[in-house]
Amino acid sequence: MDFKNIGKEAEKDLEKANDLKVLNEIFRKYLGKKGEITRIFSSLKKISAGERKNMGKQANLLKVKIEKAIKEKAEEIKKIAKLEKVKKERIDITRPGYKLEIGHLNPLTLVQREIGEIFQSMGFSIIEGPEIETEWYNFDALNIPKDHPARDVWDTFWIRQDDFKSKEKFLLRTHTSPMQAHYMEKHHPPFKIIVPGKCFRHEATDASHEIQFYQLEGLVVDKNISAANFRAIIEEFLRKFFKTDIEIRLKPDYFPFTEPSFEVSVRRKKGDWMELMGAGMVHPNVFKAVGYTQSPSESGWQGFAFGVGIDRLAMVKYKIDDIRLFNSGDLRFLNQF
Repeated sequence: MDFKNIGKEAEKDLEKANDLKVLNEIFRKYLGKKGEITRIFSSLKKISAGERKNMGKQANLLKVKIEKAIKEKAEEIKKIAKLEKVKKERIDITRPGYKLEIGHLNPLTLVQREIGEIFQSMGFSIIEGPEIETEWYNFDALNIPKDHPARDVWDTFWIRQDDFKSKEKFLLRTHTSPMQAHYMEKHHPPFKIIVPGKCFRHEATDASHEIQFYQLEGLVVDKNISAANFRAIIEEFLRKFFKTDIEIRLKPDYFPFTEPSFEVSVRRKKGDWMELMGAGMVHPNVFKAVGYTQSPSESGWQGFAFGVGIDRLAMVKYKIDDIRLFNSGDLRFLNQF
């Protein structure tokens, strides 16, 4: 058997090998099950014992030599590939980086944050309340008894009684006004609070109505408080919010939990008047419901409350004509803010 020629042929094949795939084929050619070295070992049984020992020794040395050469060649190929990869993928620190895509806040979030900052600058505290309310806080404590026709104004989502182990009737709050009662039950005046939050009403959805929306409730209780104080605060808020000079107008209105009540309209730069919110002086019956035993005239405490749609403010500020866009999840809309 010509071990010398087989060794030289293997060396030539290894010199030509330039990737691991070719090297694997060389391994099979010489060391595989049907390779040259395997055939040599298979043929040894056909020769005498004396020749078999000598031939077997040479075959073994050739096998070890080829194995070692293939291993060294594999390491060389891997090293070259690694260097080429590093050269190809190296980072040029002088090149400008890619601009990262960042998320965009919903305009409702932007408006709610701005509202909070403005009122906090005027000494107001921000309070949160539950979205699931009892009939007492949502209606009764706000001077809206069970048989009062004003209840028809709110299209209420009532919650099944068997979901609660209570005789109380529960609902998804229709406005943030219940927090007036919650807060006054636990806090003694004077105080100034705003309550932003989500509300729910069972009504048809269109460009200006949603079954869920955000509202801002405001409540101020102190001595010597009047509608003039409300006007001054709201005018300052709207001026800062719209970042322009504005005019406001108060017209008589009706809300069960305020007396007197008024509708607040606003206009900018002598434009058209636009109804924006409802407000009024806190009704004495609301004070009584929360445990303020003395009447405003006896205690000297009185206050005003107001409510405005945060969605409404966002639509006016950003000139959005469809309230449904806020919850659409359309990135073309959100990416504008």
